[in-house]
Amino acid sequence: MDPIRILGLDPGLRNTGWGIITIEGSKLSFVACGVVTSDAELDLALRLKQLHDRLTDVVATWTPHEVAVEETFVNKDAQATLKLGQARAMSLLVPAMHNLPVAEYGANQVKKTVVGVGHADKNQVLAMVKILLPRADPKKADAADALAIAICHAHQRKARALAASF
Repeated sequence: MDPIRILGLDPGLRNTGWGIITIEGSKLSFVACGVVTSDAELDLALRLKQLHDRLTDVVATWTPHEVAVEETFVNKDAQATLKLGQARAMSLLVPAMHNLPVAEYGANQVKKTVVGVGHADKNQVLAMVKILLPRADPKKADAADALAIAICHAHQRKARALAASF
């Protein structure tokens, strides 16, 4: 069985975390992670273009087979939620433009899959990412979250494959 390379994306207008893992059978392996940013001094359209271009570079560099993106949560600040949604659109658009399958997961589902608790904090997520991917050393929380999203997808795709076999 060939390894499957999964790109996890944690969308944000200021910082979009990305993480690449491979899954081979039941073994997960860390490949790379980081954060793409946009310049807060620019207009929204140019910031979105920056995210698009930088995510395109990530996809071109790491050639993932599948992509997993965190779903947007709604908060009290409608303007911030709208901007997050637009940044998230770049995380969906770039893989779609490369004909990559995209799965979406809620934050609680990611935390429950990786940590075992749906309301885990960022430190718990980071600790479990380091246990599940010992070579991983994300420098920012957004990158750790992106790795967690990729891990969630790896586990969910296995569950879907098992369910389909019955």
